[in-house]
Amino acid sequence: MAAPHKLASFRLPPLPTVGELIKLYNLRAEKQLSQNFLLDLRLTDKIIRQAGNLRGAHVCEVGPGPGGLTRSILNAGAADLLVVEKDSRFIPGLKLLSEAAPGRLRIVHGDILTYRMDRGFPAKISRRWDDDPPNLHIIGNLPFSVSTPLIIKWLEHVANRTGPFSFGRTQLTLTFQKEVAERLTASTGSRQRSRLSIMSQYLCTVHSCFTIPGRAFVPKPEVDVGVIHFTPLVQPQIQQPFKLVEKVVRNIFQFRRKHFYKGLEKLFPEACRVELTQEMIQMADIDPTLRSTELKIPHFRALCEAYAHLCSQDSSLINYEYREELRQNHQERRSKLLDGNMKAKTAK
Repeated sequence: MAAPHKLASFRLPPLPTVGELIKLYNLRAEKQLSQNFLLDLRLTDKIIRQAGNLRGAHVCEVGPGPGGLTRSILNAGAADLLVVEKDSRFIPGLKLLSEAAPGRLRIVHGDILTYRMDRGFPAKISRRWDDDPPNLHIIGNLPFSVSTPLIIKWLEHVANRTGPFSFGRTQLTLTFQKEVAERLTASTGSRQRSRLSIMSQYLCTVHSCFTIPGRAFVPKPEVDVGVIHFTPLVQPQIQQPFKLVEKVVRNIFQFRRKHFYKGLEKLFPEACRVELTQEMIQMADIDPTLRSTELKIPHFRALCEAYAHLCSQDSSLINYEYREELRQNHQERRSKLLDGNMKAKTAK
C-alpha cells in the first residue's frame, strides 16, 4: 500500500465524466428507488470534506450510483473504499473506477440494509469505544426511500456496538431529504422535534453541515437535501436498551399536539393504563402538561428509566403493543357480531 502522504495527493487518471458515464451506459434514475444523481464534483468534494481527513482511511460508501461521490472519496486519498450498490446497472461504471484506482476500490453488489459491514473491513482498524473514532467512515448520498430505516438500523448498531460500530465510534456523513435532516438535528421546542431527533441525539453528536439545493441533482427532486455528520457518543445519554428507548419515544410522539402523557398511556394495557401512566410520570417527576416537542433528553431518560422499572415488576409490559390490542379487540367484536347474526338467522 502506498504511503499515506502519497495517497493524499493521488488523483484519478483522466476518465469519462459522470455525465458521460450516464450516457455511455444509458443510466436513468429510477423514481421508485428515489434515485437522484449528484454530478457536480465540486459539491461531492464539499460533502467529502465534511467527513474529515480521509488520507489513508477505510471508507464504506452507500449506494454510489454512477460514482460521483466515489471519485471524490478516492481523490481525497482513501486507501480502501468499499462501495455497496444494489442496482446492477451501475456496476460496469464502478468497475471502470476500480481499474483506475487499482487495489483501492472494492465493489459489493448487494443491499446495504442486509450487508454485514462488520465483515467488510479488517479487525486491526478497531479502536476502543472510549478512544478516538477509528479510521473508518460511512458516507452516502442516500435514496430518500431508505434513509430513515437505514439510519434507525445504524443507530441500533451504535447502541449495541455492533455492525460498523464493532470497530469503534465509526463516523457517518450522509445526505437526507431536508425535512428528515431537520428532524435529525431539531432542538427542544422546535416544530421539527420528533422521534428521529431523540433517537439520534441520545446516541450521537449530530451536526448539520450544509444544504444542497434540489436543482443540483439529476433528476431534480422536489425538495432540497441536507448533509448530516454523526459521531457516536462515548456514553449514550440514555442508559437503557435501544428497543425500550425506541418504544417509549415512538409512543410519546404519537400525539404531537397533545400533552405527552396521551402517548405514554399507550405503553400499557387498557386494564391498568391510567394507574401505570400516573405512576410512571410520578417516578420521572415530569410536568404532565408538557407536549412531546417540549421534552428534553433528560426527560426521556427519566421516562425510560421509569418504564424499565415497571417492566422489571411485570415482564409482560415490554412486549405489549397498543395497536395489537386494538386489532384483537376489533376481531373479538367482529366475531361476536357474526355469532349474533348467525343466532338470529337460526332463530328465524
